[in-house]
Amino acid sequence: MTITTKTLTTMQRYFEAKVATLTASDFYQKLLAMPPFQRWATVAGIFLLSQLIVFGGLYLIFGQVVVIGFFASIMAGLATGIGALPALFFKDISKNLFNSMLGAAAGVMLAATAFSLLVPGLAYGNLIWPGKGIYIVSLGMMIGAVFLHYADRQLPHVHFDSISETHLTSLKKVWLFIIAITIHNFPEGMSVGVSFGSGEMKNGLVLAIAIALQNIPEGLAVALPLVGLGYNKWRAVGIATLTGLVEPVGGLLGITMVTVFEPILPIAMGFAAGAMLFVISEEIIPETHSDGRSRYATFALMIGFIIMMTLDNMLA
Repeated sequence: MTITTKTLTTMQRYFEAKVATLTASDFYQKLLAMPPFQRWATVAGIFLLSQLIVFGGLYLIFGQVVVIGFFASIMAGLATGIGALPALFFKDISKNLFNSMLGAAAGVMLAATAFSLLVPGLAYGNLIWPGKGIYIVSLGMMIGAVFLHYADRQLPHVHFDSISETHLTSLKKVWLFIIAITIHNFPEGMSVGVSFGSGEMKNGLVLAIAIALQNIPEGLAVALPLVGLGYNKWRAVGIATLTGLVEPVGGLLGITMVTVFEPILPIAMGFAAGAMLFVISEEIIPETHSDGRSRYATFALMIGFIIMMTLDNMLA
């Protein structure tokens, strides 16, 4: 899809208007006027109160599993911020190291997709529709892949294979890449929610860990170009963290959807698996080999797969 200057200008103006509205509010001005300790204590108090309301409401309406699943998706999303922390100390890292991190992330996601989504999805499918589970899950996989294909075509962004220093030389391209990361984080969060919605805590936990590990190199990929273009280091880390916070939205949608409508669980698990496989094949693996063959990335993928497979077996 060709990205027009008009589209980018419209998006930029929208975000600038939202920020201007927030900073002009009376509450924001009063907050800035407070002494630093009182200001941060107020912010922390508001945050804790909001979390109490959100988690308390979810517990009362849906029960314990939904609360745990939503919390797990938040933790997985915050791993993006953890991955961005090296940007506070470095402006660049070795290409081989970064390829290895992405390769390991791909291996982790592949194992989690297979053992925490597809295998239980087939089992649930055969329970609900005896002998037809494979067809139901396969249908869900194709729907998930087509969904991401459509989102990839319709929403302006830069692909993962443009994150190298030679490509992300403009602020416009960096922000388009950030949009791409945000797009792909939604189905990842949804996969965590769907797994917890199945009632199998083990599958949900394994998938949440897998997504968290995969988010670490993504956070670094977002923060480093921003720092290289002159952004404040902490602000770059903050932006990277925000890209991961779309995952709890997907997680909450996934877990509540399959909790309320249990018969769609096999399709939802297939959908999440298809979306994740699309991201792995379309974005992550091509980036690890963008400069030609990379044995570092290949062996890292195998190691990541083995580690995730072992973790799944240990928690069984």
